[in-house]
Amino acid sequence: MDAPGGRLITSVYAAEEARRNLSNPGQQSDLEELLGSVEVVPTAAPLDHPLLSALKLPAKDQSILLGAIGVEATHLLSGDFQHLGPCYGERIEGALILSLGAYLSSRTG
Repeated sequence: MDAPGGRLITSVYAAEEARRNLSNPGQQSDLEELLGSVEVVPTAAPLDHPLLSALKLPAKDQSILLGAIGVEATHLLSGDFQHLGPCYGERIEGALILSLGAYLSSRTG
């Protein structure tokens, strides 16, 4: 995957979650190919932080958000509509949270 002027980053946890969610061997193969071009960083541990308490995110999603903040990401792309959906369009500690579709639309518009 190409990201002109940017870095594609994921956490160990997010990569493992993607593997768990894909049951088709072809999808697994595609994921592994994609992960070969993405920087994989350690998973951030959830913290007792007022920001995270206010967002009421489950621990797994706290780790995803903290990982994005920790690498100073400008964007956090997630398909987790149930937990991160309420944060879509918000910038939290520098990371704008969007669905992949919204991000791609903003790049082509």
